[in-house]
Amino acid sequence: MTDWNPADLAAIDGDGELRVAAHRTDGTLRTPRIVWHVVVDGALYLRSVRGTDGAWYRGVQRTGTGEIDAGGVRAEVTFTRDDGHDDAIDRAYHAKYGSGEAVRRITSPAATSTTLRVEPR
Repeated sequence: MTDWNPADLAAIDGDGELRVAAHRTDGTLRTPRIVWHVVVDGALYLRSVRGTDGAWYRGVQRTGTGEIDAGGVRAEVTFTRDDGHDDAIDRAYHAKYGSGEAVRRITSPAATSTTLRVEPR
């Protein structure tokens, strides 16, 4: 596991939206999509609000690599499935984004099944 630079992680965390683009098998990037993200215990996490049907999530599953852009930080990253922190990630989503319908969807079982840890390459 590669650690984030603390200043970069703080900048990413401070942004409300993150752009994520998966690499295609030929190495080019897919079209970036805006997603919500949280930081828990020094790690960056994403989920697909549409569960496994999310287009960006399906793209990430093919190669496991891509690029993110948030808080003025653009980074090449790897995506790793991580279901070991789901309760803390749910709490972080509620703390960052509130308790509306969108947060209920991003903390639903379908979205939780797509939890990814994002690490710099």
